Amino acid sequence: MSSPADDKRLRQVRSFVRRPGRLTPAQQRALDELLPRYRVDPALSDLREAFARTAPLVIEIGFGNGTALVAMAGAEPDRDFIGIEVHEPGVGRLLRAVDQAELGNVRVAMRDAVEVLRQQTVPASVNEFRIYFPDPWPKKRHHKRRLIQPEFAALLADRLTDDGLLHLATDWQPYAEWMVEVLAARPELECLGNPDVDRPKWRPETHFERRGTGRGHRISDLLYRRLPRSASGTKIASDT
Repeated sequence: MSSPADDKRLRQVRSFVRRPGRLTPAQQRALDELLPRYRVDPALSDLREAFARTAPLVIEIGFGNGTALVAMAGAEPDRDFIGIEVHEPGVGRLLRAVDQAELGNVRVAMRDAVEVLRQQTVPASVNEFRIYFPDPWPKKRHHKRRLIQPEFAALLADRLTDDGLLHLATDWQPYAEWMVEVLAARPELECLGNPDVDRPKWRPETHFERRGTGRGHRISDLLYRRLPRSASGTKIASDT
């Protein structure tokens, strides 16, 4: 069971900081016309109900312009994908691409990821979390704004199915080290081999990755498996 202090800390962790972005006319039309079709109903208590079938659920947190999400959903039609993003131009671009590709296995949540996971997922319900190139907040005084924090890691681990995967990528090495340290404290998460694994075949190269590589940054892919609950010795907290 989570304590009031844990709840307060988790509420302070946010998956985004709103930044102004100019919408093109096409992106605005997509938000007006397509978002109602692909949007996750905020009243749902279980995101798996957003689809008219039973399939493994993959959630990408912070999909940016959506190119990676579209590529993954197209390559994995047997899985359902939910992308969480609040940057309107990126959401508009994703919606247009999803509609043009006629992808029926994609839905969008334009809300803070912490709120979505707490309010619209249940324990052991998400097969994979994919978090690619989140804001590294490089200045020390801003580290508290980083998405990957102990409380959020606990929430991700709780929502993962047994043997579910958590896949992160970053081009900021100090953030990669931060992630490794935070996730090492979760006994229910098993690091799969060396923390610096090669880019898994399911992750397309992203815009942020190309930009980081162009600046000489090393790309780190971090992959973790959710140990079966009986093996990890952890108890599911239904109100996490």
